[in-house]
Amino acid sequence: MQINYPKPDHQKVLIYEIEQMQEDVRKLRLDVENGLVKRDAGVARIASMQKELRGTIAQVDEFVSSKDRKGLLLAGADRAIRELASVFKDDPIEGPLQEAAMAVWAKIQFDD
Repeated sequence: MQINYPKPDHQKVLIYEIEQMQEDVRKLRLDVENGLVKRDAGVARIASMQKELRGTIAQVDEFVSSKDRKGLLLAGADRAIRELASVFKDDPIEGPLQEAAMAVWAKIQFDD
C-alpha cells in the first residue's frame, strides 16, 4: 500500500512553506527599502505575512509535539503490556490477557 500510495509528509511540506514565506518577507523588505513598494503598504503586508508565518510555525510545533506525545504513550503502553505478560506468565489467564492487551494496543495505536 505504501508503494502505490505513499503517505504525504505534512511536516516536510510545512517546513518548505516556512522557508518560502521567509524568503517572500525578505524580498518584500528589500522592495520597501528600494522604494518599489510604498512603505505603509509594504509594512502592512509584511505584518500580515509574519502573522501567517507564525501560524505555520505553530502548526509544525503542534505536529511534532503530538507525534512525541503519541510515541511516549505507545512506549508506556508497550511497557505495561510486557509487565503484565511477565507477571501472568504460565497462568491460565495468560491467553485472554494477551488478547485483551492486543485489543488495547490496537485501539491506542489507531486513535488520534
